[in-house]
Amino acid sequence: MARPRTHPAPPRITDPDLPRHLAPGRLARHADLTGAAVTVEAGSADGAHARVSESSLTAASVDRLDLTGAVMSDVRIADVSAVELAARDGSWRTVSIAGGRLGTLDAGRARWDGVEIRGIRVDYLSAPAAVLRDVRFVDCRIGTLDAPGSTLERVQFVGTTVDEFDTRELRGSDLDLRGLDALAFTDVRALRNATVSLRQAESHAAAFAQALGIEVRDDARDERMPR
Repeated sequence: MARPRTHPAPPRITDPDLPRHLAPGRLARHADLTGAAVTVEAGSADGAHARVSESSLTAASVDRLDLTGAVMSDVRIADVSAVELAARDGSWRTVSIAGGRLGTLDAGRARWDGVEIRGIRVDYLSAPAAVLRDVRFVDCRIGTLDAPGSTLERVQFVGTTVDEFDTRELRGSDLDLRGLDALAFTDVRALRNATVSLRQAESHAAAFAQALGIEVRDDARDERMPR
């Protein structure tokens, strides 16, 4: 007899597979790095369209870290502190980000597979038209999560807060929101097929009702009928 399917299915995530010894590496545009320990100093770094695998990356007090169109696999990013991390049109597979602070994380049209983001503060996370598959956010603090037109498959939030979640035209599958404390969703209708907790359902009950065409008012008052 087949085992019943777990719903929502958890993300399939493994730790990046890094060699025991890493050689110092320099991030540059179109660079090809394997088994490298990359340290980005203060200022800006241009790693657009680079290929980085089986490597670690640290960046402290950086104005802009440009990873536009970069292909990264088995990469560990730690304690990154940047005004902007540009990762548009990039492809990340088996990548972990742990600790740090970002003003903006731009992941528009990005593709993430097996990515974990843990213990990071982001003022603005932009991921329009992105495909996030097998992704987990753990103990993160996010100001605005902007994800219109994105696809979220086996995405899980744990101990994470978001002030505003732009869900317009979002497509979700096995989207687990039970560990997300969100103040507002732009369009709750896009949460179809997502899993929420009873507490969340109660907290956003008015928005859910309005999405169903139910008019929500304060408790009825005892009004005297006119004579």
